[in-house]
Amino acid sequence: MGLTIKEVILISLLAYVYSLDRHSTQIAGKITILYGALAGLILGDFKQGLEIGATLQLMSLGVANLGGASMPDYPTAAIISATIAITSGKGMAAGMAIGLPVGMLGMNFDVLIKLINSAIAKRAQNFAHKKQFGKMTRTIPLATIIYPLESTIPVFIAIVFGKSVVQAILNFMPQWFTVGLNVAGGMLPAVGFAMLLVYMPLKKYGYWLIVGFVATAYLKMPVLGVALLGAAAAIHLYLSLSSKNKVVANTSNNVGNLSEEDMEDE
Repeated sequence: MGLTIKEVILISLLAYVYSLDRHSTQIAGKITILYGALAGLILGDFKQGLEIGATLQLMSLGVANLGGASMPDYPTAAIISATIAITSGKGMAAGMAIGLPVGMLGMNFDVLIKLINSAIAKRAQNFAHKKQFGKMTRTIPLATIIYPLESTIPVFIAIVFGKSVVQAILNFMPQWFTVGLNVAGGMLPAVGFAMLLVYMPLKKYGYWLIVGFVATAYLKMPVLGVALLGAAAAIHLYLSLSSKNKVVANTSNNVGNLSEEDMEDE
């Protein structure tokens, strides 16, 4: 595709930094348009990279991996689409024809690496139980180092070998393996939401879960409508608690301003 070794390294490094930031610092998160533009900047065509990133950003609107679910990796697709489009000279269509399958391959890597990192976390936990804290602290960073490979490996394969190899990898995966990944990917959101519910004050506000369930399951309300209901409830609760706090504060001030004679009269 006309890529130099330096460009291959920089594009692969961009994919690694994106995924590292996504799973740790969250400075840029999953801003698809940004990574398409950066890939274009590395290859000397910022405008085309920006256009491809913006197109894939629009495709990904409303898509989110809530609760640990896996989804197509659109920023990775933007990086590879911009790279293919610019270096091949065949434009956006050719780039996205390879970029989107790479995004799908990244989704499979995401599930696989989550399973690997679960094993790493379990190993670190065992070290903690044995009070081997040195081994524990050396084990935990492995997960941070490994996670970005979910984007780096597919990008490297695509820019070096092209679409045919990416598609061959997808086709080579046995059915039992892909079914297993799909099952694991389906379970992760449920596990993620269960973990979130553990930390939520359900005893006090759990009835709002019922309201949200009825709105979505029976009234077929879109997620935005449910979110607006939640926002309205949060605003009402905030104003109510603020009003009570003001009353308590005013009462405390009034008691504090009473003199000893006033207290005796009381």
